[in-house]
Amino acid sequence: MKKYFLLLPIALPTLLIAFPAFADDIEIKQKNIDNSTTATLNIPSLSEIQLPTTNAELLTQKSAPDEQPEAEPTSSDDVDISIEAIGEKDSLPQSTPTYVIEKEEIQKQGANSLADILKKMPGFAINDAGHGADIHTGTYYRGASINQSVFLINGRPINNNVNTYHGGTDLNSIPIEAIERVELYSGTASALYGSSAFGGVVNIITKQGYGKPQLTGSVEFGSLNLNNQQVTYGGSSGAVKYNFSFERFFTDNRYRVPVGAANRDSEGFLSNADTATSTYFGSIAADLDNKNSLNLDVTALSSRRGLIYFGFPLQQDRLDHDGLNIGLSWKTRLGNGESSNLTTSLGYNRDYFSTYDPTGNFYRTGSLDSEQLTARVDNEWQVTANNKLRWGLDLKNSDINGDVLSTNPERIAENETENKSVLNTALFAVNTWNITDNFLVDLGLRQSFDGQFGSYFNPSVGFRYAVTPKVAVRGSWAGGQRNPGLDQLYVYDTVHGWEPNPDLKPENGSTWTAGVDINFTDNLIGQFTYFGSSIDDRLGVIAGRWENIGLVDTNGLEAALQFKIASGWSTFLNYTYTDAQIKTGSEEGLQLGLIPYSVLQTGVGYENSGWQANLYVTYNSGSRRAFFNNPGDKTTDFSPSFVNLDFSGRIPVTSNIGLTVYLENLLDEQYERVNRIYSPGFTFRLGLSATL
Repeated sequence: MKKYFLLLPIALPTLLIAFPAFADDIEIKQKNIDNSTTATLNIPSLSEIQLPTTNAELLTQKSAPDEQPEAEPTSSDDVDISIEAIGEKDSLPQSTPTYVIEKEEIQKQGANSLADILKKMPGFAINDAGHGADIHTGTYYRGASINQSVFLINGRPINNNVNTYHGGTDLNSIPIEAIERVELYSGTASALYGSSAFGGVVNIITKQGYGKPQLTGSVEFGSLNLNNQQVTYGGSSGAVKYNFSFERFFTDNRYRVPVGAANRDSEGFLSNADTATSTYFGSIAADLDNKNSLNLDVTALSSRRGLIYFGFPLQQDRLDHDGLNIGLSWKTRLGNGESSNLTTSLGYNRDYFSTYDPTGNFYRTGSLDSEQLTARVDNEWQVTANNKLRWGLDLKNSDINGDVLSTNPERIAENETENKSVLNTALFAVNTWNITDNFLVDLGLRQSFDGQFGSYFNPSVGFRYAVTPKVAVRGSWAGGQRNPGLDQLYVYDTVHGWEPNPDLKPENGSTWTAGVDINFTDNLIGQFTYFGSSIDDRLGVIAGRWENIGLVDTNGLEAALQFKIASGWSTFLNYTYTDAQIKTGSEEGLQLGLIPYSVLQTGVGYENSGWQANLYVTYNSGSRRAFFNNPGDKTTDFSPSFVNLDFSGRIPVTSNIGLTVYLENLLDEQYERVNRIYSPGFTFRLGLSATL
């Protein structure tokens, strides 16, 4: 493995050394989008440095003025540091990082799903993205699972808290072409969006149309019968903006795997790993007057895939997932100034999961049809010059219909149909107090009322202090509670044979961070975070029944660096160390399964006049296999560490047409990605993108 690290000095030219000769070419530009008073830095970008700090002033806490001239557009080879505000008048707590990845970087990476996007952001360890990936194998942020995070689309929840039949949040749920940016929050921001956000909040911001109607599209073909088509049409007419996107993706994922690999068929190929998805998005926004605007957006997903994780013997189960999310929001400025802004939103989310085994001695199927109706009132109020209050009300009604059917005589007695519902109401408030220009405190409160688990209170607190103009320290603490899903409480899992448990208790605990932001030079900025959590009564399966099985303590380190080498050149590095230790039960002292101790992502890129070349390196230390091992193996075994090297590029054919190239796993090593699911080695993708 040591030989692979010889590549890092090539990919990261003297990352931690400042280059004074380039300092004169670098300038920090502050943009104030829609008169926002809170800004963040973006990460990662290979065409310009966009650091994940939490304030446009970088290290001081002065609010941005209400009115600023809009920044002039820059060319693609501009070397300025670009600092953008998040959203439209969306104020977030500043005591923890807000990471942002923009559409330009998403395009460079060649992401095929939200999982592809997130895996290059700090703190994430993602196994269910890429060839051979399986929905079982996990998305983890700072050691927390996907169901211990909150996922939003334009600030509206898309989580369903379905846990069985592989019903975790589907990270294919929106076309990549429709995504403007992805934002990642933690700490006191969790008070705004849900007490279950132990692992943070992921907010997907979608594109809106602007100006003259425009049609963009791309086609892509590659190894393993991969094909992907995307098209977007958007623009504006008067006060109305519109955007419509469609994406279709397919790969058969059939390639040779070594003896002992999961789901290896008699011919030595990975079996039942095909994936096909179709995703749709549409939005219409209208400015009613200078104070009021309306926005309607709709996303739909149709996914068909095979499941491979169990693998011993060959797993042949299929998973169908159909999803629909509709949201309507009304934004208004209260009073005569900019001091108070109100957003009212209504949402509908439906997910239908069906898992079934089409062959075998017996037939089995399980389906979960979940629906959520949500309403939210969110007011951002600049109470005084030094105090900003964000407060509001969340309402969520969840329904689930579970159908269980098996012809296995041992399970026929469990065949059933369950219909359950629960109402959850929450009041939230986060106050940011600028005690001085250099010191602020965030105080968050969330009071929840749940039809299943009663009322509970979750506070949070954070601070940020600029020690010098180039160094700031910060910290946060947040309490949380994640309630069991209705399926875990009431619906028998006929696929796995897991029994529900109506006596389950919520997962309870807290998370905390401490960090420092350092502006080394104008062209090198870094952010370093210690994070931790303690979650008791975590949910798991014991002897085929859902139970509260104990305490998990997590501690880790997170580093994010951005470095502008020269005009057109830039690089980034993200590193996360996660120690997620089980503290009670039969696995006491062990690392949580499928979570690697170390993950590093780094890249170097060049862009000029439409030409692009980007090199990405990933290091993964390997994770504990934990489940479904080969005979003679132990659940304490770890998969080997690996290094992966990818290349992406764009060649301009005309001013509106470009040829895209993605070369993945340049080292052509068939490493074990997770739990005996192997990569295929070297693969490629070729495509054309056009704008009309």
